[in-house]
Amino acid sequence: MAKSYWITILPGDGIGPEIVDATLDVLETVQELSGQFALIYEFHQAGAGCYRETGQPISTEALDAFQRANATLKGPVGLPDVRKPDGTEAGLLGGVLRVDFDLYANVRPIRLFPNVRTPLAANDPDSIDYIILRESSEGLYLSRGVGLKTRDAATDSMMMTRRGCERIARYAFRLATEKRRGAPADDRRRVTLVDKSNVLRSFAFFRDIFLQVAADFPEIEAECLYVDAAAAALVNRPGHFQIIVTENMFGDILSDLGGATIGGLGMCPAANIGDRLAYFEPIHGSAPDIAGRHLANPTSQILAAALMLQHLREPEAAGLLEKAVWNLYAQNRMPLMPTGAVEGGAAIVAKELKAVLKSTAEQA
Repeated sequence: MAKSYWITILPGDGIGPEIVDATLDVLETVQELSGQFALIYEFHQAGAGCYRETGQPISTEALDAFQRANATLKGPVGLPDVRKPDGTEAGLLGGVLRVDFDLYANVRPIRLFPNVRTPLAANDPDSIDYIILRESSEGLYLSRGVGLKTRDAATDSMMMTRRGCERIARYAFRLATEKRRGAPADDRRRVTLVDKSNVLRSFAFFRDIFLQVAADFPEIEAECLYVDAAAAALVNRPGHFQIIVTENMFGDILSDLGGATIGGLGMCPAANIGDRLAYFEPIHGSAPDIAGRHLANPTSQILAAALMLQHLREPEAAGLLEKAVWNLYAQNRMPLMPTGAVEGGAAIVAKELKAVLKSTAEQA
């Protein structure tokens, strides 16, 4: 009998419903080809549209479903004109889901697919293949909404704890062990801590704990880089990296930089994982300027679904989906425009990918 998994769906804002629908269409084919499991969906509203209607970014019903589900698949959220009274963007869910439910591991794969334009010269497909691991429960973003401001000054505080630093470091080394290969340049299994420990005590604290944890994984190379040097290295020698672990804000910034080297944020999925709960999403915004215009690229959302299948312990289905996306690009069946948009939009991509999925499964 096929296993069943309960999945909460949060379609989000802007292009979110388009790319989520395309992803669910593709997942239907994945389930048919696997025959080993079934995904049962429960849909809920969340994001800027929800905030505009209710004053909250996510409903009580959606939060309950999130906690009951085996996993949650979330579309991009946020709209530029939906703001809180203090001027910050409303409808974002990171602070609600990651912090409130202690989803401390934000996993962001950065991989160069075939026939994708990159501003970097002489980079072959798969020459960039690393993961940025953001610690999501602490760091500077923990000050979200609680910083102090007067007429003449403002301050936000950064918090790091031994528990937080140690568990994300251990997660990074375990991830290095589980990843299908080492760094593209030398196939070494390597974890790189990115910090600013030469300036801030909090980062020196993080580095000390990281090196203590590294001693428990002698088979994996451990190194430390200052964030400015790391930013340059992600451009100059991206093939050097396998796993990068870092503080919340640094990870947010560096993953956008990494995304730019592989064709844009439309290629970048993310997993948000805690000890019990998890959700999966693209890392880009809701792109309301192209919503409804049949231009949205669903690749990041589809790859997020592959991460979800991996988390559900369906590695064969996850591998099949990721391989099919690779083949879609390798066969030039992805109707990319010079702007990075997709001619025909997410539904066209889903149709093409379903055909590639079937041929990929036949070849396996």
